[in-house]
Amino acid sequence: MVKNLVAWYVKALIIFVLAYAFSPIDLIPDFIPILGILDDLVLLPILIFFIIKLIPKDVMAYCRALAKEHKFTNQKNWFFGILVIFLWAALIFWAVLFYVNRESLF
Repeated sequence: MVKNLVAWYVKALIIFVLAYAFSPIDLIPDFIPILGILDDLVLLPILIFFIIKLIPKDVMAYCRALAKEHKFTNQKNWFFGILVIFLWAALIFWAVLFYVNRESLF
C-alpha cells in the first residue's frame, strides 16, 4: 500500500542525500586533508536534520508507532556468515598462493 504522506520534494531530497552518501563523488574530494572528510561529517548530518524537519510531525509519529508495534526478529543467518568467512578464507589463500609463487610469474 502506497501512501503519499510526504511531499515530493522531501522524497527527492531523501534520494539526493542517499545518493550523495553512497556516491564516490564528493563536493570536496576525500584526498584533500581534513576538508575531504569534513564535508561528509558536516553536510550529511545537516541534510538529515533538514529532512527530519520537513517531514510532518503526524507522519513521523505514525511511522514511529508502526515501528514500535512491528515485531523485529533477530535471527542469525548462519549460511551467509559461513559464506563470508569462506570468501575471506579464499581471498587470504589466493593472496598467500600469489605471494609464494610470485617469483615464477616474473
